[in-house]
Amino acid sequence: MQLHHRKEGEQQPYWGFGPFQIRLPFVHYRWETAEMIQALIMFVVSLGMIPLLQNLLGLPYEVALAYVVVCGIGFMLPALLGVPLVPGWITPAIPVVILYMGDFEPGPEAIQALFALQIIVAAIFFILGVTRLGSRLVKIIPVSMQAGIIMGAGIAALTGEIQEGGRVASTPISLVVGTLICLFFMFSPAFQQQLARYKWARQIVNYGMVPGMLVAIFLGIGIGEYAMPDIQWGITKPAFSDMWQYLPFVVGFPEPKVFLYAIPTAVIAYVIAFGDIIVGQSLMQRADELRPDEDIVLDVDRVHTVTALRNGIHAFFAPYPGLAGPLWTAVAATMAERYKHGREAMDSIYSGAGTFWIAGFIALFILPLVSFFQPVLPIALSLTLLLTGYICLMVGMEQLSNNLQRGVAGTMAVVLAVYGAGWGLAVGAVLYFLLEKKNLLGREVAEETPATT
Repeated sequence: MQLHHRKEGEQQPYWGFGPFQIRLPFVHYRWETAEMIQALIMFVVSLGMIPLLQNLLGLPYEVALAYVVVCGIGFMLPALLGVPLVPGWITPAIPVVILYMGDFEPGPEAIQALFALQIIVAAIFFILGVTRLGSRLVKIIPVSMQAGIIMGAGIAALTGEIQEGGRVASTPISLVVGTLICLFFMFSPAFQQQLARYKWARQIVNYGMVPGMLVAIFLGIGIGEYAMPDIQWGITKPAFSDMWQYLPFVVGFPEPKVFLYAIPTAVIAYVIAFGDIIVGQSLMQRADELRPDEDIVLDVDRVHTVTALRNGIHAFFAPYPGLAGPLWTAVAATMAERYKHGREAMDSIYSGAGTFWIAGFIALFILPLVSFFQPVLPIALSLTLLLTGYICLMVGMEQLSNNLQRGVAGTMAVVLAVYGAGWGLAVGAVLYFLLEKKNLLGREVAEETPATT
């Protein structure tokens, strides 16, 4: 239950605070049990960043865990400040960030380089949010290029997992079975028909990716693809006191040349994150149309401002290879699917998103959970990437209405996935102007719709 209740067709109650809308659990929205249970398993994806923090920055495990806790604080901010999206990393940008970090030695040098990258990403989001150019950018970029960005990010996510040396190649049975189960429960029309008939089917849908992930975990352990967990009891002990020694305040801030070197990677990361915003906008629009009882308002400028705040916090207190992105596509999609089943299933889009990451943050301190999932961390990360890839392709294709758009978007997507976001964006722009634009040097003239009699 909550103190403030929404009237039919209105926005979820909130307290206004400048550009933000403050919403608190039990005050402005109810606690959702399904999202809590899902988060107590899905939080394991957050822990998947620990090996990268150790390898790229040279952090001890306990310090890396403290970095993950800072990330968990950032994950709770969007629902708190008025953004209905489930936040995550800029996941498809991680391979590009790793390539950038390869030129710096683990330790102070790498920490400085990652600070430079993340503070530039924060600045890009902040400038576009405050000037309100972010919302204009969504309207200015042609549909074919928007779809190309989304599909390119999806192809990059899928390719990284299924290529030789990827996680699917090393542990194929658990990951393939887990992915197929997730896709079947989330998108199969045959399974959707069972929702009206059987309560157990509705219960499965309520937990999103969890059933597929649990099957993948137990199957992987059972057939030896992953080691048996060593379950420990108590609470985790992130090394907050030691973390200070691994922050820019102690190791020093980067030289100007490092900032210049980080700019291309930061721009690529933003372009990919912009695709996430477009995906999130599409998901929220579909959810809003299916549920007239709640007015879902996705303010793109607020998304930019909150994402800038999260990246700024990271830069100073936990430089992060995953960066701070506006959307965890796989979880947001599963949450939107459950949301469409009505107010009894999920009272508000904010109650789902808010409950999920608050519960996920609490889970970081539950040692039995953390120790149980430690050997199977790759499963959670891989399933997220594979589902993200599928959903990006699905949403991107849905936006295209003719063969010219499909050709431009498809070509741009492949170039983006193979050569990076910068080249992909350039190819998409050239193809749009040469093939789609009817007035090369002027503004497009909208076609008149013939009058009907």
